[in-house]
This record gives sequence, C-alpha cells and structure tokens, in this order.
Amino acid sequence: MRWRGKNKGIPALVALALGSVALSLALAWTGLGRQFDNYAYDFLFRLEQPAPWQPGSVILAIDEATMAKYGGNNGIRGALAAGLRHISKARPASVAVDVILSDATTEAADAELEQAFAATPNLVLACYLLRDGTWSDPLPRFRARAAAIGHVHANFDKFDSVYRDAPLMKVSGHTRRWALPLEAFRVSLGAQIIESPDDLLVGTVKVPSTLHDEFSDGRTLRIRYPPVAMDGIPRISVAELDANPALAARFAGKVVFAGVTAQGMGDRWVTPYSNARDMPGIEMNASVYETLAQRRFLVDASWVAVTAVCLALSGLAGLIFYLGSGWLANLGAVAVVLLSQAIPAFAFSQSLVWAWLPGTLTAILGVASAATWRHFLVRRDLDRAEHERSRYQKAMQFVTHEMKTPLTAIQGSSELLGRYAQMPEEKRKQMAELINTESKRLAKMIETFLSAERLSAGEMEMKQERFSLPDLIDACTLRARVYAERKQITIDVGHIPACDLLGDRELMEYAIYNLMTNAVKYSPPATTVRVFGEDERGDRVRLSVQDEGIGMDKKEVSRIFEKFYRTKRAEQSGEQGTGIGLSIVEQIVTSHGGVIEVESEPGKGSRFSLLLKRAK
Repeated sequence: MRWRGKNKGIPALVALALGSVALSLALAWTGLGRQFDNYAYDFLFRLEQPAPWQPGSVILAIDEATMAKYGGNNGIRGALAAGLRHISKARPASVAVDVILSDATTEAADAELEQAFAATPNLVLACYLLRDGTWSDPLPRFRARAAAIGHVHANFDKFDSVYRDAPLMKVSGHTRRWALPLEAFRVSLGAQIIESPDDLLVGTVKVPSTLHDEFSDGRTLRIRYPPVAMDGIPRISVAELDANPALAARFAGKVVFAGVTAQGMGDRWVTPYSNARDMPGIEMNASVYETLAQRRFLVDASWVAVTAVCLALSGLAGLIFYLGSGWLANLGAVAVVLLSQAIPAFAFSQSLVWAWLPGTLTAILGVASAATWRHFLVRRDLDRAEHERSRYQKAMQFVTHEMKTPLTAIQGSSELLGRYAQMPEEKRKQMAELINTESKRLAKMIETFLSAERLSAGEMEMKQERFSLPDLIDACTLRARVYAERKQITIDVGHIPACDLLGDRELMEYAIYNLMTNAVKYSPPATTVRVFGEDERGDRVRLSVQDEGIGMDKKEVSRIFEKFYRTKRAEQSGEQGTGIGLSIVEQIVTSHGGVIEVESEPGKGSRFSLLLKRAK
C-alpha cells in the first residue's frame, strides 16, 4: 500500500518537528544559549518589576564621608565600632558585618571593635574561602562575640559579571558555611536551618534551593532585587549617625548590614537593574535578605516542562502548515512565535523563570521547517499535477484517435446501408454486425475511462456479494483466450483454491481480465501465460498472473500503478494503451481490502499477484 495525498508527508513533517525541538534544546544547553537566556532574564527582570514593599533591612554604610572622617582604610574598624555603638541601643533584629576581620591591627582598634561587638545583639560576621581551600575567618576574639559566621562569596556570570543568583552555601573539606544574609535571616528569627534535597526551611519560610552536590556550591537563590521605585535598600552612614544620633531609631527591629559603600574600594558589582551602574556588595547581601524575608522567590521552570512546551510549539507550527497555506498559515506562524515570547513573560509574572531560548528557537525553527515542508509538498503536488495533466492530454489524444476508428466504421457502414437499398442480405448482415461490434467497443472504451474517474473520486459504489473464485477465473480465462489465440499464446490455468470472495464481482472480473490481457498484450507469440493460486495464512488467498513478456526494471515497477504511466518498453512494443488499466486494477484490489504485488525482470516477464481476503 502507498501513502496518498497529504499523508505522504506526515513522517517528514514529524521528523522536522522533532528535529527542531532537539536542536533548540541542544543549543540552549550551550554556554552561548545560557547567555541568551540570561539576557532575556535581565530584560524580564526590568520589565516585570514587583510592587514596592517596606524593606526589613537597613544598611549601615561606611561611605566616602565616613572614610574621610576616620582616616581612610586604616579607620574602617574604628568607623564600624562607632556605628555599632550608635545602633545597638535601638535593638536591631540582627547585625551582619560585611567586613573581613581575619587580620589583627592595632590593639586599641581591635579592642574597641571587640567591645562594640559585645554590645551588639545577634551579630553575624563575614568569612571568605581562599583559593587554597582554607577559610579566612574572623579573629578568635571577634568570632567569640558572634552568633554566627556567614560567607560573602558571590556568583558572577563569567561572560558579563552580572550578579543574578547567590550561593547559599560554600563547602571546603568537611566545613560548610551558609551565606551571610541567610545567617542574618536565621538569627533574626531565632530559628535553625532544616535541609531537604529541594529546599531549606528557616522557621516557617521554605526557601526553594536544590542541592545538586553536597560537596559543591549546589544551593543557589535567584535574587529579587528591590524594584527601581524603592530606590534600593535604605542606607544611613556612620558619619550621618555621628552628626545626628537620633537616626539610630531607624535601625530598631531591622536586620542591619554593615559594610563599605565608598567608591573605589572594589566591592561594587553589576545587577540586572544596573544598566552599566554598579552596586556595593553590602547592598547585594541586603537584597538577598529581602528576597528571603519577603518570600519573593524566583523558581526555575523544570526542563521537563520546557521540553513539553517546545514539543507543543513545534507541533502547533507543523499543524498550521499541514492544515493550511498562504496568508492564514503565515499569520498562524507569527502567532506561534509570539506565543513563544509570551510564555516566558507570563511565567516571570508568576515568579517562574522560564528559559527563553529553547521555546524561541523551537518556534522559529519549527515554523521555518514546516513552511519549507509545505513549500516542497505543494511544489511536488504541482509537479505531479502537471505531469498527470500532460499524460492525461496524451491519453485523451490517444482515446480521441481510438474513438475515430469505431466511429468511422459505424458512420461508413450506416451510410452504405442507407445509400444501397438493394444490398445483398449477407453484406447487410456483415455491416450490421460491424456496427454492433464497433458500438460495443466504443462503449467499453468510454466505460473504462468513466470507471477510472469514478474510482479516483471515490464515487463508484461497490456491491457486496459473495462469488466463487474458480468461477471468476473461468469467466476471465474464457474471454482472454479469444484475444490470446490471435498471437498463438497459451493461457495455462493451474490450481485455483476453492473459496469464495466478498465484494463487487464485476469490478474484480475487470481487474483479473485486465491482468490477463496485459500479459497477452506484452508477451511474444507462441509463449505461455500462467494463472494459478495458492492458500495463504489466515483469511487470505494469493492469485498470480505470470507471463514471459518484455518485463520491467525496478524503477518502472515502482511507477506502474500511476495513472497514464506507460513503460518505455510498452510504448516501443507497438501495442496501443492508455496507461490507466493497472491504476484501475490497483484501486479495485485495495478497495476490496487486498494488496497487489509485482515481480518483474526485463526480458524475462512479469508476475502480478493479488493477495485477497476470503469470504467468511
């Protein structure tokens, strides 16, 4: 059985759709693909800004004015001690110090800072993991005053240095440290951190952060920076507190992040909001805290969901071009591409980070491949239609020529009968018989063409009757032998299974008779045409017609059932034909639930086999 119409292209369309998805996902997994996703993430981050909220944190800033007042870098510990003395009276919820204090300075400065730490409730100090795998921890005298220690590492994109997600833990050997803002959040709640593979539980807050590897920095958190309308985290400098101690009241009940904000200190980084403007590291840590405290988590969509949507987009593109073409299909293609852009935007509005590149590439490649498929399908159909039209014209020319012969005989004979009233009776009978024969020949020719058109259009109504296969073969053989005797060809009928068939007897007789006469037509004189059958497994029976004629090569066999197709050998044989007989035979056989098979070799003949269903 062969594919017909549009169905011929379905496997190719499905393969193109799946290929588009596979290629899109593969490209999305590359470094370049992830970078495109990051750019889309930054764009959506700026586009889908959340509503402003009341921050739960405050920055105790060591800014340019403070640095100038306390003597630059050497005065950072003194400035920090002064600031902590101011705010400790306001009883903040916790204080996170984003200054590495692993080295000793002057005894006076260290003692002053230690005393300030002792008076600061819920103190969290910073640590840093060095390249050699050792921890740069606070001095023991400082560490003894802290409720917790948290690392201050950041995940910066290696291509654009944008800080999009924070590492919630760092591991070195058997030592693991939580991030400074996470510890500040925990200490402010007076809670513990309870772990599971997919999240962390801090008090009643479930933090979505998957553990990929317990010996790596597997837990990360996408940072939800405060929207532009909030103008960042509130910031009060030590110099301002010195000038106006009443400002310390603003730290009451807040989580305080103390650190250097002065320009030129190197601790300034780029965020999705930055637009070429940087942000001090202390404010980044405060933003991580705000993400935790406000529970404004951004969760990545699973790749299973992304893949499913990619398959749906590619399938939709294929369906659009399968069902239609022209401007409607083009509008549908635009809609698919727009849908691929709307999905990440909608997902981000629901705090779900959807990879942008896979869907976009899938939509573009899916539309392009489906449109290409449609183009070649239409082109193929046009070529086929043009080919069939050409053959149809040739066939009609042949039919017109063939019709002239019986029409001329009928016309001439009828004129002679009318002109010569005294014509001998024997001559009159001959002319009458000629008119009758040629009329039947003409009617049969017209019936053949009408049958071909009606079968092609599916308009021929088949009978459903039970008939004997041996009787059918006898009737076809009797008719075909009259034609075979003219070429001294023998029709040898072998074993025919004694069974009945169910269907239209007249159509089936036409099919078998056509095979027999074709075998006779394209066989040399004094040869044999064999007709035989055999039982097949199940409810099938095989009927074969084998000749010793001109035969066909593989290419010709593959096209033998095309309407109006004739092989070169058939055309060179001198036998007249239209090229539609075998097309009708195939349609009759398949409409009866059967299969027709062909075995042939040039110069050695052909065998046509019908695999038919028995009547139950």
